[in-house]
Parts: sequence; C-alpha cells; structure tokens
Amino acid sequence: MTRVLINRGLGRALAGAAIFLSLSAAPALAALKTGAAAPDFTLKAAKGGQEMDFNLKTALKKGPVVLYFFPAAFTPGCTAEAHAFAEATDEFAKQGATIIGVTAGNIDRVAEFSKVECRDKFAVAADPGAKVAKQYDSIFAARPELSDRTSYVIGQNGKIAFVHSDLNPAEHVSTTMAAVKALKAKG
Repeated sequence: MTRVLINRGLGRALAGAAIFLSLSAAPALAALKTGAAAPDFTLKAAKGGQEMDFNLKTALKKGPVVLYFFPAAFTPGCTAEAHAFAEATDEFAKQGATIIGVTAGNIDRVAEFSKVECRDKFAVAADPGAKVAKQYDSIFAARPELSDRTSYVIGQNGKIAFVHSDLNPAEHVSTTMAAVKALKAKG
C-alpha cells in the first residue's frame, strides 16, 4: 500500500513538472482588450474545499471581479500565484473586489487546491475543455486544453477594466490590485 501511495505521489509530481516545463516554453497570448464586454459564465468551483457555483454576473453585483486564469493546480508557478492572491485577498476585499481563479488543467484537484494553496481565501473554478478560457482568449496556442496565465479586472459594468497576460506569476497580484484601486478611485 505504501508503495502505491508513493508511486501515485511521484506520478502527480512528474505530471506537474511535465506541465510546468511544457508551459515555460509557450508564449502567453493576447487576451480580451480593455473595454470589451466580459463574457458571463457559471462554473463549478470550490472555496476552502467546499464545492459551490460561481457566476460572474452575480459576483459583479457586489463589486469588481479579479478573474485570473492559470494553467494547472499544484504546478510551481500556479502555486506561487495562488499564495500571492491568498495573501492579498483581504486587501482586495477592502477594495470591494472578489477573486476567482479558473483553470482548465487537472480540474479534478480544484477543491484540494482551493484549500491547500489558496488557503481557503478565494474560490477556484474548474473549466472543463477550457470553454471559458476560450471566451476570454486565455488559452495556450501550443496546448489549447490548458488556460493561459492571464488576469482580468472586470468592473461592475461588466467591462474589462484591466488585463495582464504573462507566464511569470510575479506581477499578477500587484497589477490587478493597482487596477482595482484605480477603479475604486474613479468611483
């Protein structure tokens, strides 16, 4: 039994490493432009490991939405990005913003990822077949079954207020936070 668990863990680690390596060579694509209407969607999601439905239109009633697409749960860049968004969640909430992470990769692990890496702070949604990612032009050209690493700030008017598309997760939180604060300042 122990050998099976070790092999399963090793298999997951190797699969995550393979996804990470394949993504590191793929360019981030252009995304929807600022001012474009944000496509509405409803996806199965989890927050703190608890399953839920996430609907964009409903979330926008509360304030702006930070929608970030990421390639696959439990890969190094996606884990780092989830940690950064988790640390900033309270500040986003003070600005009236809701965060939602969306992935088309290893969607069977979304609930676990929401608890472990997102630290119970925000919802993560599964995007089977990258259907929502395609609506947002946030897929990898080389791997269209995976979401690109693209972050959007969507204003309460349902329009894209800000876009940041970069495989490096380092700037996604700071740039979306600045955009949310600028939206709030506009009133």
